[in-house]
Amino acid sequence: MNEVGYGVERSKESVLATNKVLRNTYMLLAMTLLFSAFTASVSMVIGIGQGLALILMLVSFGLLFWVHKAAESSQGIVAIFAFTGCLGASLGPILSYYVALANGPGIVLQALGGTGLIFFALSGYALTTRKDFSFLRGFLFTGLIVAIVAMILNIFLGIPLLGLVISAAVIMIMSGLILFDTSRIINGGETNYIRATVSLYLNVYNIFIHLLHLISALSGRN
Repeated sequence: MNEVGYGVERSKESVLATNKVLRNTYMLLAMTLLFSAFTASVSMVIGIGQGLALILMLVSFGLLFWVHKAAESSQGIVAIFAFTGCLGASLGPILSYYVALANGPGIVLQALGGTGLIFFALSGYALTTRKDFSFLRGFLFTGLIVAIVAMILNIFLGIPLLGLVISAAVIMIMSGLILFDTSRIINGGETNYIRATVSLYLNVYNIFIHLLHLISALSGRN
C-alpha cells in the first residue's frame, strides 16, 4: 500500500511539474513574440537596411548559444529576450518590403493569422491527445537538412517555383516540430521552459516568414 501511495504521489508531482513547464513556456513564448513584434516595428520605423538586418540575424545566431548555455540560470531570461529581440529587429526590411506592396498590410495580417491558427491548432491537438510524437524526429531532421540545402542552392539558381516549394516544405516541417516539441514537454522530454520556448519560438518564426512568402506569391504580389 505504501508503494502504491508513493507511486501515486510521484505521478501527481510529475503532472504538476509538467503543467508548470507548459504554463511558463506559453507565458514566455507570448512575451517573446510580443517583444519581437515591438523590435520589428522599431526597425521598420527607423528604416534599417538589409546589411544591418543581416548582421542582427547573425548576432541572434550567436545569442542562441548563450540562451542554451544560460537556460538553467536567471541569465536565461535576459538571453532569450536578447535573442528574440535581435531576430525580430532583423525582420524590419522584409516586413517593410511586404507592407509596401499593394494590399501589403493585408498580406502580413493573413500571414500572422495563419501562423496563429497553425500553432494553436497543432499545439491544442498535442495537448488534447497527449500523443508521443517522438517518432517524427528522424523525418523532421532529414526534411530540415534537405530544406536548408535547397534554400542555399536556390540562392544561386533563383527559381521562383522552387522557392515556393521550399516555403511549403518548411511550413510542414515546422508544423511537425510544433507537435514534436509540445509532445516532449507533455511527456517529460523537455523540463526547461526557456529551451522549450526557444524551440516553439523558432517554429512560429519560420512558419510566419514562409507563410508570408507563400501568400504574397499566390496573391500575385511577389
